[in-house]
Amino acid sequence: MRRFEPGAGLIPSFAFLASDTPEAQSALSRLTALYDAVPADEADVIVALGGDGFMLQVLHRFMNSGKAIYGMNRGTVGFLMNAYREEGLEARLSVALRSTIHPLRMVASDKNGRDYEALAINEVALFRQSFQIARLRISIDGKVRLDELACDGVMVATATGSTAYNLSAGGPIIPIDAPLLALTPVSPFRPRRWRGAVLHNRQTVEIEVLEPEKRPVNAVADHFEVKSILRIRINEERGSSCAILFDRDHSWDERILAEQFRY
Repeated sequence: MRRFEPGAGLIPSFAFLASDTPEAQSALSRLTALYDAVPADEADVIVALGGDGFMLQVLHRFMNSGKAIYGMNRGTVGFLMNAYREEGLEARLSVALRSTIHPLRMVASDKNGRDYEALAINEVALFRQSFQIARLRISIDGKVRLDELACDGVMVATATGSTAYNLSAGGPIIPIDAPLLALTPVSPFRPRRWRGAVLHNRQTVEIEVLEPEKRPVNAVADHFEVKSILRIRINEERGSSCAILFDRDHSWDERILAEQFRY
């Protein structure tokens, strides 16, 4: 299948997919009446109508397909989405900016000795499962960097996910093309002043749960959850990718800058 390249003056074939919300379904009806869309498996571009959560679902579904995903916001959150406008869609798609993103791979082992693998476009996060604070040991590339982190949780976020849960937990915003990952604690208790780290995207993070019976911990890779884990390994999966399109007048770089200067 040929890969559509924005900016080449070509109008791509496109399909519409919408979330189940009334706003998204209404937009789907209007857009399908205005444009000659094709089935998703025949399209160069998937136009996703919804919010960031739906956008993540679509990115997962079409990962490694060669199709680009262009979101239009019909949800409550839309950092990954472009503004919703019904007119001029073909022209917008033909000149949109394309970014390629690589997911994180999570390999988690639970208390029963089972291993689970999942990909995450935004982040892999660990959370305490009970009222007991979690105790975690963190290693980077096989070397222990934090003997014990007492916290509500911790996450490894991609550039795409750095403006989501990572940002609300006090983590850094990462430009989409930067070869970096954010390692961010959630409500750290000890060491109290540790606010996380910025890692190269070639590094591997390993986290061991201390006292797993007394202080159980769950792990979540985007929408996939594993309960009562003992340890987890997280690294960027360079062999997998998905493409996302942004309008030229509101690019990802512009959104990143604007977000950092909000007050």
